[in-house]
Amino acid sequence: MKMLKTLLSSFIFLFVVGNAIQAQTAKTLLTEVADKVKSYDNISIDFKYELKNSDTNSKEETRGSVKLQGDKYVLNLFGGKVLFDGTKIYQISTEDEEITISSPSQEETLTPSNMLTFFEEGYNATMDVEQNIQGRKIQYVKLTPTKNTEEFKFILLGVDKQTKHIYNQIISQSNGSEITITVANFKTNQPLSSTLFQFDKSKYDGYYINNLDE
Repeated sequence: MKMLKTLLSSFIFLFVVGNAIQAQTAKTLLTEVADKVKSYDNISIDFKYELKNSDTNSKEETRGSVKLQGDKYVLNLFGGKVLFDGTKIYQISTEDEEITISSPSQEETLTPSNMLTFFEEGYNATMDVEQNIQGRKIQYVKLTPTKNTEEFKFILLGVDKQTKHIYNQIISQSNGSEITITVANFKTNQPLSSTLFQFDKSKYDGYYINNLDE
């Protein structure tokens, strides 16, 4: 019985130590990713967005793009545009000819402005599988929110081990669906227009403007 207890204690010790080492390794990798992102003046990304729901056996795919500079961004997705000038968010629907203006919410966890560094706070990180994708070694890190959230259960973050750039994000949602965002093109420090992140009302003559802050 004493031998059994000793072996059990050893297994528990190894399990705890193993998890601690794994968590530290994941944290180190994510720090390298965040530091790399923050070293760029701006980032331009073309990506594929995929939504799957196993319960309804449905699948939706589309392409999008985003340009980032500090907290500012311009996101093109689903035929519309979302612009953040550092103060206000402008959601522009060309189909409905409507513009919604609002202030950013403190409760938003995943936004274009933090999509490459969101993992720095509020998540427990552990190393997951490594995959060889088209000759690239992609290391996955599993991110579990430290606080309960109705949005999602966990996120798998795929990191290119050579470039330390994010390859994809797989978001397991609480409703059973899964969102995968895969980077198709990643460019940095591109020449950007000085007015790129400015909202120009004159370009949207006739649009209905819904200002949620008024």
